[in-house]
Amino acid sequence: MSERVTATPAALALISKLEAVHGPLMFHQSGGCCDGSAPMCYPRGDFRVGKSDVKLGIIGDAPFYMSESQFEYWQHTHLTIDVVPGRGSGFSIESPENVRFLTRSRLFTDDELAQLAPVESGEEALH
Repeated sequence: MSERVTATPAALALISKLEAVHGPLMFHQSGGCCDGSAPMCYPRGDFRVGKSDVKLGIIGDAPFYMSESQFEYWQHTHLTIDVVPGRGSGFSIESPENVRFLTRSRLFTDDELAQLAPVESGEEALH
């Protein structure tokens, strides 16, 4: 199966570091507004996902969600979560580390598209 979302080694190292401090984590790909379109990292359970969200996969041990409406635009795209220097969102827990998570993307190949698993709704993923 093709994965919809992966993370760079630097992002995985930061996730591990943040988990040691905050416990289990989760991500939600922001849809814009105040923080642009950025992957937001939260202690698991601090951001409520619902039936209008979809679970794209897991990076490290952290589930990764996006709104269903945003997924309509991104469904043909592989996401790679990276970390770069700079101040991120005040809402995402990596912000005090003076780094921020960043989404890099590319279109899936035809072979990858044929091997994608369906996404779970956020509500299903919680159970």
